[in-house]
Amino acid sequence: MIRFEKAKAEDAKALAMVSQRAFDDDVNYGAPGPGGPPGYKSDRWQSKMMKMGKYYKIVDGLRIIGGFIAFDMGEGRYELGRIFIDPGCQNRGIGMRAFEFIWEEFPQVERWTLGTPEWNERTRHFYAKMGFEEVGKEEPDGILFEKRMPAGESS
Repeated sequence: MIRFEKAKAEDAKALAMVSQRAFDDDVNYGAPGPGGPPGYKSDRWQSKMMKMGKYYKIVDGLRIIGGFIAFDMGEGRYELGRIFIDPGCQNRGIGMRAFEFIWEEFPQVERWTLGTPEWNERTRHFYAKMGFEEVGKEEPDGILFEKRMPAGESS
């Protein structure tokens, strides 16, 4: 059974390992090589983000299979700094369930933003499917997305 729980310091190592697998797997979807965003495979970075944002782990049974970090940017806007799911658990609707959880967990948010690499057609398609619209570019090769939440609704 999939659950979404606040990440704790003792989860940092497992989150770093899952994050590394997820982002390194993007070589199968157009990435120029293995790698990911800053700190994606660092235990220390994961712990730091738990203090800076609202970091949730995605759990299947007893195993951490992913995570996401939301940052309050003020004035009703939140940024989804990162979302990742272990490659072996992808394409099972977990990402969609994560976004449903996010909408329910943060009903006060009026506008969500996030970014993804321009080359990543898979994530661009997924974010559009979740109601995000491309609103701009981010140097050096990123696409910015935004989703405005209907007043009084969670989807």
